[in-house]
Amino acid sequence: MGHLQNEAFIGAIALGGMIFNFLYWGFGFLRMGTSGITAQAYGARNFKESVLTLTRAMMVAIGAGLLLIIFQKPIEWTSFFLLEGDKEIEELAMGYFRIRIWAAPATIGLYAITGWFIGMQNAKIPMLMAIVSNILNIILSYLFVYPLHMDAQGVALGTVVAQYCAFFMGIILLYRYYRKLIKFWTPEKLFDLTSIKNFFLVNRDIFLRTLCIIFVFTFFTSQSASTSNTILAVNSLLLQFLFIFSYLMDGFAYAAESLVGRYVGAQNIKLLNKTIRLLFYWGAGISILFSTTYYMAGEQILSLLTNNIEIIESAQPYMKWVILMPILGFASFIYDGVYIGATASAYMRKTMMAATILVFIPVYIVLSPYINNHGLWLAMLSFLFSRGFFQAIYYRKAILRLFTPQPIS
Repeated sequence: MGHLQNEAFIGAIALGGMIFNFLYWGFGFLRMGTSGITAQAYGARNFKESVLTLTRAMMVAIGAGLLLIIFQKPIEWTSFFLLEGDKEIEELAMGYFRIRIWAAPATIGLYAITGWFIGMQNAKIPMLMAIVSNILNIILSYLFVYPLHMDAQGVALGTVVAQYCAFFMGIILLYRYYRKLIKFWTPEKLFDLTSIKNFFLVNRDIFLRTLCIIFVFTFFTSQSASTSNTILAVNSLLLQFLFIFSYLMDGFAYAAESLVGRYVGAQNIKLLNKTIRLLFYWGAGISILFSTTYYMAGEQILSLLTNNIEIIESAQPYMKWVILMPILGFASFIYDGVYIGATASAYMRKTMMAATILVFIPVYIVLSPYINNHGLWLAMLSFLFSRGFFQAIYYRKAILRLFTPQPIS
């Protein structure tokens, strides 16, 4: 969209994407909750609970996806009633929304499947699914946008097709590699009240935690849109720097979910401590590498996202915040994985709410009247840093309490 010589297309994808962030990130608890519970069951060698966790997650995922399709009209009306944006951008975003909403069952179903594979200590299949999905998305979006001239709707259609391909790929691989686990599936245990209560308590806290993230990014995009089309385009493109970094750091977070859950289930605190220490070493090193890259080649990366000279020039004053994001934010990604693996969801909720209510909102309210868009970026950076800070404070209470003290021999 950044190469169509009209900033309205970038804004349309930003607004449309914000709506789906709200819808889909809200169901991100399925991936995280499923991952943590499955990893602990794997560590305890409780394969029956692993299989039943996947079944419950898939039931919720498919049901939720179908409900989103059924209620797409009121969702669309409510979303664009609340959003502030240029009329042209809103019309383009509506076209994007009306196509991409049909991917809901596949998108949410992928959360459940991905979380289960990670919990089962298998990161290769989620990696393959992500690679296939993204390559298809890129190729199809290009074909729909350029040869077929579908603009923003082409990007939406490319995403829909790619998501369903990845979802059915996951189902096929699930059957191929784990069909032997079907023998552990028992319908009478599917609705075991204790297991269901634990599943939804963990997911409830993760859902509330995710709502805070949705609020922050929705607020960020909404305030950008209310400022000007140029600022909306600039901020939307600069956020891609955070997302690029977060995609790599999510790999370490997923590793933390998988391994921490396994070692909590097996009550192996020695390997838990070693794993977390290594994750932070790698996280710190990679964050420095990203900040250095953004400092040295930020403008070149931005030029790959758009060839609009006005947007590139308008983005320059805000590049300093992009450079600081990896260093200030990496700890929060690692701790997210640790807390998810330990199913310490209540503490995730508390720390996220503290970062949102006590840091992000006050920083924006105090600074934005004086430094405008810089205040919005400072609020975002403060939010990223404070997440990791609060999680570090709660670490001993949230994680180490899960280990039974060993008797002195």
